[in-house]
Amino acid sequence: MNKCVLITGATSGIGEATARVFAEEKYNVIITGRRSERLKALKAELEREFGIRVHILCFDIRDRSSCEAAVETLSEEFKEIDVLVNNAGLALGRDLFHECDTNDWNIMIDTNIKGLLYISRVVANMMIRQGRGHIVNIGSIAGMEPYQGGNVYCASKHAVHGLTECMRIDLLGHGIRVTEICPGMVETEFSVVRFKGNQQKADEVYAGLEPLHGEDIAEAIIWAVSLPEHVNINQITITPTAQANSLYKVTKQ
Repeated sequence: MNKCVLITGATSGIGEATARVFAEEKYNVIITGRRSERLKALKAELEREFGIRVHILCFDIRDRSSCEAAVETLSEEFKEIDVLVNNAGLALGRDLFHECDTNDWNIMIDTNIKGLLYISRVVANMMIRQGRGHIVNIGSIAGMEPYQGGNVYCASKHAVHGLTECMRIDLLGHGIRVTEICPGMVETEFSVVRFKGNQQKADEVYAGLEPLHGEDIAEAIIWAVSLPEHVNINQITITPTAQANSLYKVTKQ
């Protein structure tokens, strides 16, 4: 019987790449997100190419009741979740703190923190009943050190780091591993979303260097999950070679 992984935010970027890597390893995959057409296309691709089963949960992770209701609809085939990858998240804006749009704050907090909490609580209880499982939270180097204009996004990723540490403690003894993956610059839809569709601004973020790609993070996730059950990778920090941390990067002249 195939193992099963649930991946949030699977419609693009890291989440989509992670779904492909797990499918290649013959996991059955539960993919979630808000864009149903993208989820349907990914489901068809993965089932055709890898011969595994894919289940779609289309809902807004910011809504607790929708999140819980979606998981409740899972058939027996998908009820035993071996791995949860908390990938759904976003940044909005690069304004200074006193100039920010507070609506952006709410969206980041509701997605990056509350959404992670909602899905993790439901799945963690399923894993406790099973006596096994692995939760992987996608954090960020922004959760370790702040940068100008990062304010609430950085705060939300600091929260992910703290929650990961606490989850590992609270789930100790239930056979559940907890890992945090902290990427630096990854070229996905992240910057396009942050700059609200401004492709030029998004491209400038990665100009003159080779950033990470979603596949790079997916490979780190599957490596951590594939280790023997007595081994837990607490945290992995990944940056492009051209980036030292949140503040320092080198570009080609």
